[in-house]
Amino acid sequence: MTYMNIGLKLFFGFIALLIVTRLLGKKEISQLTPFDFIYSIVLGGILEESIYDDNITPLHVWFAVSVWGVMLFIIEISSQRFDKFRALLKGETSILIKDGQFNLKELEANHLEMEQLRIMLRQQGVFSLREVCDLYLEPGGTVSLKKYAQFDTVTPAMLNLKPDDESINFLFVDDGEINEEILKYTGKSKEWLYDALQKEGYTSTHDILYAEWSETEGFYIKTYSSNRENLRKEN
Repeated sequence: MTYMNIGLKLFFGFIALLIVTRLLGKKEISQLTPFDFIYSIVLGGILEESIYDDNITPLHVWFAVSVWGVMLFIIEISSQRFDKFRALLKGETSILIKDGQFNLKELEANHLEMEQLRIMLRQQGVFSLREVCDLYLEPGGTVSLKKYAQFDTVTPAMLNLKPDDESINFLFVDDGEINEEILKYTGKSKEWLYDALQKEGYTSTHDILYAEWSETEGFYIKTYSSNRENLRKEN
């Protein structure tokens, strides 16, 4: 009975956590605010503490996670509608550098030392503060920056170029096997794929390690044999 009880708790807890996570939307780890991090820990703690407690039933787990989820959902909706409420719970973006000048007040408020700031910039591919025009510290702890024009990446627009936008790449052959779902999604058939591969010089898919295709770039193909040859040359 104990094993059945633990299994039911895990099942109900998993379903409840899945529903709550879906309701709160998709976020990457880097997008989590301190508040998001705390409620994630609490959700996991509710499930962890209840698994081996015989006095807690699977329905208790469902109820606890549901109440916690409803509270979080209300907070998320409120923070979307009321700016002051969102700033209170999730924080605001801090301007650390403006027009090349340090905002010492914000640096002190966020307990940031200069070396910590330099580390954050290096993670963004910036190795000197002289390149930074504006720097923002986001609520989740990541930084966003604007470089001075002389240090910024050159874009086609700066050169008055108008390159064509690249189409989406589709993986048609993976490890010698045809990805039929992707073919169907793109409106292509196996016959079309075989004909197209023959035009590229491939009579079979069995030797193809990787084959992607796009409307603008066509095929990019790697075979097992060519891959082995390249490895031998490197070694």
